[in-house]
Amino acid sequence: MWPSVVDIAECASSAGVRVSVIQASRHSRRVLRNGVSYYFLPFGRATPANAISDDFMSLLRELTPDVLHVQGLGFPHDVLSLAATVPPEAPIVLQDHADCVPPLWRRYLWRRAFAATAAISFCSAAQAQPFAEAGLLSAGTRVYEIPESTSRFTPGDEEAARRELNVEGGPLLAWVGHLDANKDPLTVLEGVSRAVPILAGLHLWCCFGSAPLHEPVRKRIAADPNLRYRVHLLGRLPHQQVERLMQAADLFVLGSHREGSGYSLMEALACGVTPVVTDIPSFRALTGQGAVGELWRAGDADSLCRALLSVVPRLQPGVRSEVRAHFDRELSFEAVGAKFAVMYQDAVERSRRPPGLRKSAAYGTAMAAP
Repeated sequence: MWPSVVDIAECASSAGVRVSVIQASRHSRRVLRNGVSYYFLPFGRATPANAISDDFMSLLRELTPDVLHVQGLGFPHDVLSLAATVPPEAPIVLQDHADCVPPLWRRYLWRRAFAATAAISFCSAAQAQPFAEAGLLSAGTRVYEIPESTSRFTPGDEEAARRELNVEGGPLLAWVGHLDANKDPLTVLEGVSRAVPILAGLHLWCCFGSAPLHEPVRKRIAADPNLRYRVHLLGRLPHQQVERLMQAADLFVLGSHREGSGYSLMEALACGVTPVVTDIPSFRALTGQGAVGELWRAGDADSLCRALLSVVPRLQPGVRSEVRAHFDRELSFEAVGAKFAVMYQDAVERSRRPPGLRKSAAYGTAMAAP
């Protein structure tokens, strides 16, 4: 089960919603954790196409949910099956998780599924635009701008974290993300190299998982005297050490061209780290349209260099507290939960109006909020 499923459920629960999570599994089990009930059932891919298992339906009848919250957009067959089964008084909302517009031959099913959906949440409302342009969103489907999840990271003692990890930098930049074409580490390295003549104390510490560009990155660092002793490839770190790296950092940098949200960016903001990230829809939403940190143009090393030179002079005492305050207002468990609660309430109120579009949803993980 995705870690974010637990976080999303607890976000909603923090807003006073009674939450139950139904998760496809090979085994049946019930777990109560932090006020949220988790039900593991053999359903989904284990059941025939266009069918919902008897156990799944029995559980829904037991829970009598007011709203069904479904993780992911890419289950049109399941959407239509669930739509034909649940009463319209129990509207179903979908949550985007970096889903892409499907190929042409699949759009008919997606269109039917979306037409029966009460609402869809995206990290940024702009992320709904490709789906609208593809003709997948009906006029009756509401779009909500809600962060994809949240983070449990917290600010910490910067100097203690630096000593513990043996890292340095003035400024100290942290990168947490794959070394792949989408994250674009080569553009980030070029931008950092151009900033070094002015920011001579700069060090970049890179934590990453998959690394298809590891060799080009390694060669780029070795060939550039501005980078050779300032860029450090840490590889994969335990999650606790990722938090310590964030706590040690002055800046968080990432070169993404596309993100469903940006979990590492949320973690950086939770630690009070000033972001220097690309100007893409999800990053704009998470930073309050650039209210914290600096946004730069994806793929443009000069834009990154200018952003670094602009933000470093503003790294004064109190900046971490301001960044964390932004996180608390917009991205904390309570803040995200309140946004989900608004979407749920609106869906319920609309379902009680005179009949219109049927409400439905998909299930991969379905979160019922009775």
